Amino acid sequence: MNQAAAHSFPPVIIGIAGGTGSGKTTVALRVREVSPGKTIRIIHHDSYYHDNAHLPLAERARVNYDHPNAFETDLLIEHLDALRRGESIEKPLYDYTTHCRRRETERVEPADIIFVEGILVLENEQLRERMDIRLYVDVDADERFIRRLCRDVKERGRSVDSVIDQYRNVVRPMHLQFVAPSRRYAHIIIPEGGHNQVAIDLIATKIADIIRERNRFRSPDPTAAGGGV
Repeated sequence: MNQAAAHSFPPVIIGIAGGTGSGKTTVALRVREVSPGKTIRIIHHDSYYHDNAHLPLAERARVNYDHPNAFETDLLIEHLDALRRGESIEKPLYDYTTHCRRRETERVEPADIIFVEGILVLENEQLRERMDIRLYVDVDADERFIRRLCRDVKERGRSVDSVIDQYRNVVRPMHLQFVAPSRRYAHIIIPEGGHNQVAIDLIATKIADIIRERNRFRSPDPTAAGGGV
């Protein structure tokens, strides 16, 4: 069976935005835990950063990676449309230490549920149009900064001073200009992120409702052709 036949109705696409370090991926993982029996993919907007290999390393480090122009969002939109058609995609892989895309890609197969996660996924109108559910994870700025600091130092080899400098000069201004205003496009605002069990349960219930409704239209009524009792 080909991929399109396996997924004859489009996936539920869920956008998750919020400030850096707000726990967007954690929310997606928690929803996955409470949605047994469903295939789920998580696509990170960060994977679609433009490839800056043509720039010297020092110049790459000065790029504003919190601005919408830092992303090849058109490619992400193309990939979401392909997944909606039941086709697999080759998702870019990004190396944060070199600020370049890797040569290899990651194959992503169609799924029942696709999360699109990133600070700016609700900022882009074309992305929003492809989402069935739009979420915004709202966490206090000091907690978000601490999380980002720990992540960038431990996982991305950054120095504490460089993280603080970037936060003051780029991350916080871009959050105020682009990220925070995008919360008005969310269907649900989630305080406390992945620790908000009530919100997680509500999202899982809504996903189940959407899938049930699509299955109802996909599955023929056995009584419709005159074979009912």
